[in-house]
Amino acid sequence: MNLLASSKSEHLYLQIAETFQKQILDEVLKIGDKLPSVRSLSKQHGISVSTILQAYYHLEAKGLVEPRPQSGYYVSFNPSRFPRKIEKSNPIPVVRTKNVEAIIGEVYDDLAMEGIMKFSINVPAPELLPLGALNKAMMHAMRTLPANGTSYEKIQGNDLLRRQVAQWSMTWGGQLHADDIITTAGCMNAISYCLMALTRPGDTIAIESPVYFGMLRFAKSIGLNVLELPTHPDTGVDPDDVKKALDKHDIKACFFVTNFSNPTGYCMPDEQKEAMVKLLSKYGVPLIEDDLYGDVYLGNRRPRSCKSFDEEGNVLWCSSISKTLAPGYRVGWVAPGKYIEQVKNLKLYHSITSATAQQAAIGNFLATGRYEHHLRKLRQTLHANSLHFTRAIGEYFPEEIKLSTPKGGFILWLELARHIDTYQLYQEAMQCKMSIAPGTMFTLQDRYQNCMRLSYGMQWTPEVDRGLKKLGTLVKQMM
Repeated sequence: MNLLASSKSEHLYLQIAETFQKQILDEVLKIGDKLPSVRSLSKQHGISVSTILQAYYHLEAKGLVEPRPQSGYYVSFNPSRFPRKIEKSNPIPVVRTKNVEAIIGEVYDDLAMEGIMKFSINVPAPELLPLGALNKAMMHAMRTLPANGTSYEKIQGNDLLRRQVAQWSMTWGGQLHADDIITTAGCMNAISYCLMALTRPGDTIAIESPVYFGMLRFAKSIGLNVLELPTHPDTGVDPDDVKKALDKHDIKACFFVTNFSNPTGYCMPDEQKEAMVKLLSKYGVPLIEDDLYGDVYLGNRRPRSCKSFDEEGNVLWCSSISKTLAPGYRVGWVAPGKYIEQVKNLKLYHSITSATAQQAAIGNFLATGRYEHHLRKLRQTLHANSLHFTRAIGEYFPEEIKLSTPKGGFILWLELARHIDTYQLYQEAMQCKMSIAPGTMFTLQDRYQNCMRLSYGMQWTPEVDRGLKKLGTLVKQMM
């Protein structure tokens, strides 16, 4: 066994842990198998005992192995117990009859209740965020900004923040300049500016399905027609499906969450992104790319963005720190390509500028290198959580369910038996102080009533495990 095959890993203990993790997930090592003793590995590979123990602790935190007193470490995870994977969606043009706006409002209103286990909310829990460091960054911003941050910022946004975002774009193959970027009040605000810049009431846009409900509601509110496209659970929207839609419909813009989509978690392969950019460029149709989750990858490297393949300014790349660092700061941005003047003018008309102190604080946080340090810890926690949740769902839920297998982000998409209404499940779960996101929220059509979204963006605890067990029991009772 070569424990040091992955020389690119930052820490030696992570290289060792990744080697064993791969063998466990590939079922080379199966549940109940004993891992080599700490001392034998140390002697065989010339690695310190403390490093081997750190690797085993890392595997234990992910729920892959368990220690047995006076015996050693044993595999405790069985990939064959995973639920079946969800299949490619097949949206059909049927108008829904339920009042989904009321369902969305109910789900979000209930989140304010005390003691709720928030499986429905799609942001990392506060205990996973560097709150102390953020407070220091905010205090520094208020001390150093003109008028202590009470003055208007530039229309295009804080200089430091835009420079840092441009530099960060190199992690996904981008070659942005600060002047290419406009700051916004979160990612949804960036997307809304893009939609308003590209469309008029009555126009048609093409999107993935299922998709984040906020996007759907906004498109509907400004009078757009929405064409929902089939979505593969691993690779997302197929360029062939987009081409068929372009040949059949007068589409003014496309919107895709290319990396770890909300809610299915797919990640479009890089070659597929490149093909998509070329296709849309050929048809002259702009792409609004929501890259909100790209930094929360669970593999070895960050996936590229469609923007990295954009040579004509046809991709409007949107993102923020709402899903990684500070949801309440409402700091986002957009690189609108050749549509920068239209988007800039819309920002001026709608909000004049963005929040001054928050932008400066996040710019400083990025500049000091603390963001990457935080992301490393967050990704490790979320990876462990994804395995814990998958194990628990496979153990506690009916065998008939299907489950997404995201390689990033922190949400799971579950497909239950066809006769189960997850809005009814939501109501029953709330009686047990648990909140889920019913699938019907993620489409404008009469679909996904038997699906739901769960978030694993929280600290894994015995209480969370018991919550999933109770949720599984409720599903079984509805069977």
